[in-house]
Amino acid sequence: MSRVLVFGAGGRAGRAVVEEARSRGHEVTAVVRDPSRYADLPGLVAGDVTSAADVERLSKGHDAVVAAVYDGAGTDPAAFFTSAAGSLVDGLTKADVPRLLWVGLASILPTESGALLMDTPSYPQEYRSFYLAHAAAANVFGVSALDWVSIAPAGDFNHVNPARTGNYRVLPADATNLISYADFAIALLDEIDRPAHHRGKLGVGS
Repeated sequence: MSRVLVFGAGGRAGRAVVEEARSRGHEVTAVVRDPSRYADLPGLVAGDVTSAADVERLSKGHDAVVAAVYDGAGTDPAAFFTSAAGSLVDGLTKADVPRLLWVGLASILPTESGALLMDTPSYPQEYRSFYLAHAAAANVFGVSALDWVSIAPAGDFNHVNPARTGNYRVLPADATNLISYADFAIALLDEIDRPAHHRGKLGVGS
């Protein structure tokens, strides 16, 4: 059994990760910025992923930390994601936590051709600043000494069919590929239980 801390435990990816981790018998600390907003989720802990002090305080004694975070308050994405990444690097290093799992974005993954998904023809560009913000966060991790991995759907989450199939594949970016949050959580927990990828970005799909 491992001790796993999940930042962003109130979101769809975070909830799935918490559920999967607990189903495997792990001890889970589920963190959100404001627990009062999630009356349906008991036992939440308050914490801010952009505060290195909060990251250090909450993550001490844990074997792995998952960050399934975003900011819905209108903050500049580049400011939020780089701040979160910097705080995680600082806080986890001081807390001596050995493993970070970051829920990433398909847009910044390479496709089979080698081109990043966000640079392929016809890929939507109206959210490019969001894509680049995720890339900037990965760069922050890349120059650190953390054992980190950014895991993203190879294409997108399947919002129509959320069923847990129990299966997933490691794939290059493919905008047509969909994976349920539940199956994505399996892939992420497998990287905690049996780490196979280190210090890089990983796409998983159906």
